[in-house]
Amino acid sequence: MLAYVLKRTGAAIATLVAASIVIFIFIHLIPGDPIYVMLGDEATPEQVEALRTRLGLDRPLYVQYFYWAGNVLQGDLGNSIFFQEPVTVIIRDGAETSLLLACVTMVWIVALGVPVGVLAAIRQGTWVDQGLSGIAMLLASIPTFWVGLYLILIFAAHLGWLPSSGYPSIFEDGGLSNLRYLLLPSLTLAAPNAALILRLTRASMLDVAKEDYVRTARAKGLGKLRIILRHVAPNAILPIIAMIGIDVGLFMSGIVVVESVFGWPGIGQLAWQAIQRVDIPIIMGVTLVSAFFIVLGNLLADLIAPLVDPRIKLK
Repeated sequence: MLAYVLKRTGAAIATLVAASIVIFIFIHLIPGDPIYVMLGDEATPEQVEALRTRLGLDRPLYVQYFYWAGNVLQGDLGNSIFFQEPVTVIIRDGAETSLLLACVTMVWIVALGVPVGVLAAIRQGTWVDQGLSGIAMLLASIPTFWVGLYLILIFAAHLGWLPSSGYPSIFEDGGLSNLRYLLLPSLTLAAPNAALILRLTRASMLDVAKEDYVRTARAKGLGKLRIILRHVAPNAILPIIAMIGIDVGLFMSGIVVVESVFGWPGIGQLAWQAIQRVDIPIIMGVTLVSAFFIVLGNLLADLIAPLVDPRIKLK
């Protein structure tokens, strides 16, 4: 097991290093010169070159990368061009809302996707299965911002049950009633991902149900519920665990849209504002942090999988 953990961890580190190189190269292909953002369009060529030299932007690209990577390993993501503050501090301030939103979203994804997918598999071919599969296809195909806008229209504008935007922190004033601000954004972010988990759970359950050991269990006269709980579900859960790890990446990309629609002060909205301002240090910082959580999500899925199926670590 230790060899398996070390192998997967090493692969995750290598992936993160490769991601940092790709991020660094592509960020430097963004149109617009950050020097003019800092000094303004009226800056003289002498001022531009002096600042470019001071920031090290006149060095070869590979030298800039190693300098930046060395600072990242020390926890220094640079300073924001717009805010003139450390990027680490700015991201930390927005991380509370984004991480809380991500955790609640994950709960919705698992709570809605897995049980409903199991129900669809059990009722295969019936109107229940067709209805649930149709709803899943619809949610997976509708753009995220449309889901958010319709939820605001129904539950905030017409019914007035939930707030449409903003987020007063539950950690500062301890008000658990502020959790209601999480419902619409988390449901918006969870909808397409829960639909994918539902479809995958259904397909995985039906595939496992065709195996010989399941047919043998039926032939022995075991009850349907016992067969599902002891034979089908444990073997069908592996693809679901892997997909949940991938879901981290899916809602890290969707969080930009959701936070913009609901006016959440998280790292998604921070990234969007940084793109508009050509604030390259923040763009690089947020992208690298997002890549870290994506790799971490997949690593955790890889480490949990052998606990469910010991054959994986033996292979």
